[in-house]
Amino acid sequence: MEENKYLKISEINNYIKGLLDYDVFLNKVFLKGEISNFKNHSTGHLYFSLKDESARINAVMFNKEASKLSFKPEDGMNVLVVGRISAYPAQGSYQVYVEKMELDGIGALYIEYEKLKKKLAAEGLFASEKKKAIPKFPEKIGVVTASTGAAVKDIMSTINRRYPICEVILFPTLVQGKEAALNIVEQLKKADAYGVDTIIVGRGGGSIEDLWAFNEECVARSIYECKTPVISAVGHEIDWTIADYVADLRAPTPTGAGEMAVPTILDINNVIDNYKIRLNKNIKNMINTKFINLRNFRNSFVLKNPMTIYELKMQKFNGLLETLNNNMEKIINNKQSNLEKLTNSYIIKNPFSLIEKKQNQFTILTNTLKLVNPLNILEKGYSLVKVDNKVVKRSKDLKINAEVNIKLYEGEVIAKVKEIK
Repeated sequence: MEENKYLKISEINNYIKGLLDYDVFLNKVFLKGEISNFKNHSTGHLYFSLKDESARINAVMFNKEASKLSFKPEDGMNVLVVGRISAYPAQGSYQVYVEKMELDGIGALYIEYEKLKKKLAAEGLFASEKKKAIPKFPEKIGVVTASTGAAVKDIMSTINRRYPICEVILFPTLVQGKEAALNIVEQLKKADAYGVDTIIVGRGGGSIEDLWAFNEECVARSIYECKTPVISAVGHEIDWTIADYVADLRAPTPTGAGEMAVPTILDINNVIDNYKIRLNKNIKNMINTKFINLRNFRNSFVLKNPMTIYELKMQKFNGLLETLNNNMEKIINNKQSNLEKLTNSYIIKNPFSLIEKKQNQFTILTNTLKLVNPLNILEKGYSLVKVDNKVVKRSKDLKINAEVNIKLYEGEVIAKVKEIK
């Protein structure tokens, strides 16, 4: 009988589940927290935890409700959920069964941030090949930030300490609030047109809402369109804004931006020392080269025997003169040979023979033309009959009473055709 006092684990778990299910307060709860341990099951069910600063609760959202979500849940998102609290008897744990879920304020900003980041990346605004180089030794640096606060002090003090010969020009702007983004764009354009060598844009640390002006699309495009190299210095090292991705160089902090923008005096001294070493080395090499050339010139055969220059030139001249004489002689001999051939030709010696030959050819051609001339046939008594300027070859081509033109050797007559009986 004593054994009846003991319950099975499943019995106690189901009892607790019943208590939870019939609790009016737990049937509909409104919770907010951060998603962690998120898992999207192949069935479409979502399993995750909701946590705050000191506690967490397991959560499940079945595919019927999950299919209605307007966003894709991820770890780190802050969300608002509506659901019911119940137990899972198999494991003896309780959890929230989520019926509705929407982004909390910060979570919504995160989604907006990711969408803009993907959009600008697809357009090539983050491409490394489009990044401009930061000048090593700038003369003027423009700083676009708030006129008060730690950021402007850190940037200016760092530059003045490291590179005091550089002029720093402040372009004061709002760095948070509704008007901040447009104000930043305006000051960036002024700095870009001012003629500075580098622009630093940024602010000190803060929440995601405080830094949001540097996630605005207009600010990102304004940085990208700057002809002057831009260093972003927004927040702390862990803070990444859209401005950081678009800028030519990202600094982890405002102080870091000042360090990246200018060299130190030690760096300059090292550069000058390197230049001195290279200059001295180049001068020594130049002197050695000139000395070797001078020594070679002094020891050259030509300088020790100057007459050899004259002899070489004279030898070359004689060769050219001989070539010229040979060519002239060839030309004269060729012309003379042609003249002799022409003088001894049969035509020159017998010019009338050519005339007689041409006369004979003319007579032959004249006789040939007479033979083929149709008028010579008419001289023998033949005639040429035409109707409408067409030669008549057959009698059947003539019509009775038609007028015909008869061409004789001398003159023409008109006749009328009659029938032969």
